[in-house]
Amino acid sequence: MKKLQDFRIVFMGTPAFAVAILEKLVKEGCNVVAVITAPDKPAGRGMQLTESAVKKFAVEHGLHLLQPLKLKDPEFVSALADLKADVQVVVAFRMLPEIVWNMPLLGTINLHASLLPKYRGAAPINWAIINGEKETGLTTFRLQHAIDTGDVLMQQKVHIREDETAGELHDEMMALGAELVYTTLDQYCTGVLVPKPQAAIAVAEDLPTAPKIHTDTCKIDWNKTAQQVYDLVRGLSPYPGCFSFLDGKMMKVFKVSFETVSTGALPGEYHTDGKSYLRFAAVDGWVSIAELQLEGKRRMDIASFLRGHRFG
Repeated sequence: MKKLQDFRIVFMGTPAFAVAILEKLVKEGCNVVAVITAPDKPAGRGMQLTESAVKKFAVEHGLHLLQPLKLKDPEFVSALADLKADVQVVVAFRMLPEIVWNMPLLGTINLHASLLPKYRGAAPINWAIINGEKETGLTTFRLQHAIDTGDVLMQQKVHIREDETAGELHDEMMALGAELVYTTLDQYCTGVLVPKPQAAIAVAEDLPTAPKIHTDTCKIDWNKTAQQVYDLVRGLSPYPGCFSFLDGKMMKVFKVSFETVSTGALPGEYHTDGKSYLRFAAVDGWVSIAELQLEGKRRMDIASFLRGHRFG
């Protein structure tokens, strides 16, 4: 009987989240015949070309690397076909055309950071926290035409702590995802695992989705409850961060606490003693700022901010 290490694997990914999975496959001796990642992009003040996290790992480990500008480019498609992959693994990459995802005999496996069919879309970790979920998870599934709709291979539930941020959950799921992808490949490639349609899993008609985070998503609405504001801040911390305004200046908010209580203040109104606290009124309580970055200033804790800020 063939072992997983006997199968030819092509890996596709770009950010650090994907590196953890690729590193696991390499560590376990899998036959990764090529790595596909995004082209180098200009970044920073000097706009120098920057390599993706996946490219850096691939180069360090001597893996065959491809960086196509267009995934339908005939030269790339031909080069991909020449690799004769048995299966492809894609993690945090971009949309694949059918000519790519349907090429290997065993298809293409994707890792998604939610319990599909819940939270299909680009930002499942953020939206699970923003929506106040207590539980989320990871799903491996086979790609098909519509995004995040393919047959499920394996799932793993993940508890969300009450104070957990998107960054913390991301790191936790990155480690768990590496193990899940490896186990999935091991059981799927060797014929133990049978894909299951998502329709057999769905238990509700109105499933929450996870669209891309836009600027409007990041703006705090003080007409929401204090809990909802707290969850928004957690769900967007540390990146991209949410924001409001303080005396006409944009204020990025990274950490808050809250209490549900009658404030006697209008939503969005702030109170401060100028020394130890700065709090804003939500519709049902106070939201106290713990870490912030005012326009033109560095990120700092509230005590440091108040020592050097003059209100009015």
